[in-house]
Amino acid sequence: MERINVTKAFLPPIEEYQALVAQIWQNGWLTNDGPLLLKLEEALRGKLENDRILFVGNGTVALQLAIKVLELSGEIITTPFSYCATTTSILWENCTPVFTDINAHDFNLNAELIEAAITPKTTAILATHVYGRPCDVERIAEIAKKHNLKVIYDGAHAFGATLNGISVLNFGDISTCSFHATKVFHTTEGGCITCNNDDLLLQLRRARSFGHVNDDYYRVGINGKNSEFHAAMGLANLPHLESIIANRKKTSELYDETLNWEKLFKPFTKFENFEYNYAYYPVVFKDETTILQVIKELNAVNIYPRRYFYPALNQLPYLENSQACPVSEKIAQNVLSLPLSHDTSEETVRRVVEIINANL
Repeated sequence: MERINVTKAFLPPIEEYQALVAQIWQNGWLTNDGPLLLKLEEALRGKLENDRILFVGNGTVALQLAIKVLELSGEIITTPFSYCATTTSILWENCTPVFTDINAHDFNLNAELIEAAITPKTTAILATHVYGRPCDVERIAEIAKKHNLKVIYDGAHAFGATLNGISVLNFGDISTCSFHATKVFHTTEGGCITCNNDDLLLQLRRARSFGHVNDDYYRVGINGKNSEFHAAMGLANLPHLESIIANRKKTSELYDETLNWEKLFKPFTKFENFEYNYAYYPVVFKDETTILQVIKELNAVNIYPRRYFYPALNQLPYLENSQACPVSEKIAQNVLSLPLSHDTSEETVRRVVEIINANL
């Protein structure tokens, strides 16, 4: 019996990837801003309509670079509902995460709670576009300007999503994205970082590569680069993005049509002119007993959804201090991401739905 995971990496036709790999052999250039990497960055600039973009090793190092280059210290207001990398990047850079709760409708940081959490030690807001749906970017920008704070968006799920025709990755001082194999668009491992001015781009470029160019040393840096092989995967995958999203949309619509919405809830955005990338398909159950029973029965037929995200980040065991976030804590306890990929079959969806509906 085939194992069905919560997602599945898209693989382009092998000959398309092999043709790009053959160029690596011809060039003899494996890493350090090779020609395929530069070509991928150019393609990403066109896709995002943003000239300030860098391809990096992964989405986590992108967050760390953002915090370092913005010279943040003290407290960073952030979301309790995201992947752990959002919080651990803050901790890794010796800053303190201050959690404010989320909206009940889209699971994003509740912008109206931010100002009450600001102290003299606050230097930034780090919010996640959860499941690829945008935060209240206008309200957060207003608050940041009023209090002289920087804004970082963790857009790990947001590649291919747009708001008012603008990529969701083009908001804030810096936005980051993951190109991990599980994402809508991937480079096997990888990520990108975008920013809103040329000086930031220069500093990010330098910090990404040990802080020096040849024998000229400019700043503290790390190895945040990526390779020609990862760039090749990105170049092979990017032309397929529209069909990948279209297939994921079709699967999502089948879930929409067949799940019992009298006893389930799913997040939604209130923004008009939003184009979704169908990054995930999360549903919220009434209680933890139900979700655990559903997981047990799905696993019994080799289907493996994921409690994504669980636990709420304000409950991570290695935090010294935290804040109660009851909305996030309840959702994290009861949310389940269902199988969704570029080739999820109708049979799989109907089997998942049958088991869920029978246990509500």
